[in-house]
Amino acid sequence: MNHETDLQAIDPAGVDWERVRLSKYLMHQHFSYEYPASIRDLRHQLMVIPPVAFGDQRRTVYSLEVSVPGEVTTTLDSFANTVLDVRIPVVERAVEFDAWVRVERTGPPDPRALPAELLRDPRLLAVTERTTPDSAIEQAVAELRGQGAQGLELAELANAWVHDALKYVRGVTGVDTSAAAALALGGGVCQDYSHLMIAVCRRLGLPTFYVSGHLLGEGATHSWVEVLIPAANGSNGAEGWSLDPTHGCPVDLTYLTVAVGRDYGDVAPTSGSYRARHGGTLSARKDVRVTEVVYGD
Repeated sequence: MNHETDLQAIDPAGVDWERVRLSKYLMHQHFSYEYPASIRDLRHQLMVIPPVAFGDQRRTVYSLEVSVPGEVTTTLDSFANTVLDVRIPVVERAVEFDAWVRVERTGPPDPRALPAELLRDPRLLAVTERTTPDSAIEQAVAELRGQGAQGLELAELANAWVHDALKYVRGVTGVDTSAAAALALGGGVCQDYSHLMIAVCRRLGLPTFYVSGHLLGEGATHSWVEVLIPAANGSNGAEGWSLDPTHGCPVDLTYLTVAVGRDYGDVAPTSGSYRARHGGTLSARKDVRVTEVVYGD
């Protein structure tokens, strides 16, 4: 694809997002692995390409560039996420991955229309190691349930509670930190907010996805949640409402979805294995830019 890296970006801070009816974006993620000596049998997985369609979001084109010759296989996982599997026999000292994606969104954003079966999907209601509730989470669940809210209103109350329960602090948690541990610490980063929100919502009986993606203006990848409720129009379907507990707000056109799962473990952007007696170092960077906006009346 033509990357058009010199294409002038539109400052998202200057966009009147409530009036936007069409927005286009160019996403670029770069991963570089360096090793002190050669490695063999590299098996690497990348989950950095958004699905073809996700609600109002559409992927128009993408490419993956790998600096070392190898085999790339593209598949869909059980959540319909795009998974890139890379196999490289030998890497001498370094390997780089560059993923380029163009996506479009239409606004104003509406809840995602989903089949009713997902409301009963056990994967979206079960606890995981990262989202197992403890007594403090159970107490919060009881207090939220006691307010008598249901559906979207209950999810919004949970979103506000999680936002207030944690402070954004880097370096005190990792990707394997549980929701209970983050709550005990009183802080963490976006995946901790998301895991805590999931722990609360699933305990409230609300099926919930962990969502991995990008928020315009942030230097790293971001995460939020999608809560599923019965369709409001009375049809036999479900609606997915995306909420960001880190910022305590609903998701808008400044968010771009890459993958969904039970928790972070299902959507890690980069993972893999290789044969060697030594480790390596990873450096990563991303650039997500708005390339076009169309306003409505």
